[in-house]
Amino acid sequence: MRLRLLLLALGTFAMGTDSMVMAGILDRIARDTGVSVASAGQLVTVFALGYALLAPVLATLTARWDRRRLLLTALAVFTAANVLSALAPNYPFLLATRVLAAAGAALYTPTANAVATTLVPPERRGRAIATVLGGMTVATALGVPVGAYLGRTDWRWTMWLVVALGAAALLGLAALLRGLPAPAMAPGLRERLAPLHDRRVAGAAATTFVFFLAFQAVYIYLATADRPATGGDQDRLSLILLVNGVASVAGSWLGGRAVDRAGVRTVLLLAGGLTTLALTALPWLSRSLPGALAYAAIAPVAGWAMSVALPHRLASIDPPNAALLISINSSALYLGTAAGGGTGSLAIALLGERWFPLAAAALGALAVLIAAATTRPTAAAAQPAATTTQPAAAVTPPAPRAR
Repeated sequence: MRLRLLLLALGTFAMGTDSMVMAGILDRIARDTGVSVASAGQLVTVFALGYALLAPVLATLTARWDRRRLLLTALAVFTAANVLSALAPNYPFLLATRVLAAAGAALYTPTANAVATTLVPPERRGRAIATVLGGMTVATALGVPVGAYLGRTDWRWTMWLVVALGAAALLGLAALLRGLPAPAMAPGLRERLAPLHDRRVAGAAATTFVFFLAFQAVYIYLATADRPATGGDQDRLSLILLVNGVASVAGSWLGGRAVDRAGVRTVLLLAGGLTTLALTALPWLSRSLPGALAYAAIAPVAGWAMSVALPHRLASIDPPNAALLISINSSALYLGTAAGGGTGSLAIALLGERWFPLAAAALGALAVLIAAATTRPTAAAAQPAATTTQPAAAVTPPAPRAR
């Protein structure tokens, strides 16, 4: 059982590396393709936007597919897309391959989360989701710094690393993932979007969108923000990304346990507030390498703790429809990431390379305010344990496509 969860996490590790490693190689992509760094940052925007828009559509089209077949197809599409990225002759072609990679990720990640909940007892389903999502956090700790290091001379080597990871996940799942339950139902696109009429769901989705808009507006351009600390040295940037990744793993681990103990609302407010403070301090911390490392150690802990609390919150609103609600959270997350690329670029243009994190800090504060206004203190504090099991229990039967 544990092995199959780890295989699912291997797939999210490959996709997490692909989506997040761009922060470490944007300069080289820009130079090689003859575009600005801001334009290169739109590779992240296109991936995230493609994921957000394609996830509900592809989920509807493949809702009756066998889960194993769907996972393997998604990994095959994702891996092939990265082969094309590595071979891309120009910037427009590279943009197109990012959309194809997003399609593979949009098929794989939600299904992997839903499948994970079918492999464990109800009381452990929340941790099963955390294990699969852990592939994303480990990607920030391992895949991103390794990919950035490989790409210091040629960014295409980074893409080949992602290809190798995707192929390994595909082969492992093909060999060892068997006996998955058939999908129980196939909700249409309208049914998937219907929960947005609930104000609680809309408030939760808005929190997710604004928070990731703030967080990604800086992360995508972290190399730019930390240039005073790194002096353009790729080894220093790789070190910052490594610390950032280790802190992300810690944040994901701590976030899951904090939700169990303190409740979703407490985690949302504390983690969101700490992230906002870190973003506010970044223009001063980035002046030196120790300061940049301090930011890399603090902000991801809070950010990833927040990312664990957000889907728990949505799923607990209506447990029988948790799978649909998690899919809304996923789309809001990637829409925020997509908008983060453009927002970060605009903030750099308006405020400059040093001060643009302050725009993200203002958005982070807005996310905290939305969370405070749309959550109930008593419900979050009184039933922390329920939040852990409810999402998992609901993800299983209704719609294995969790996003």
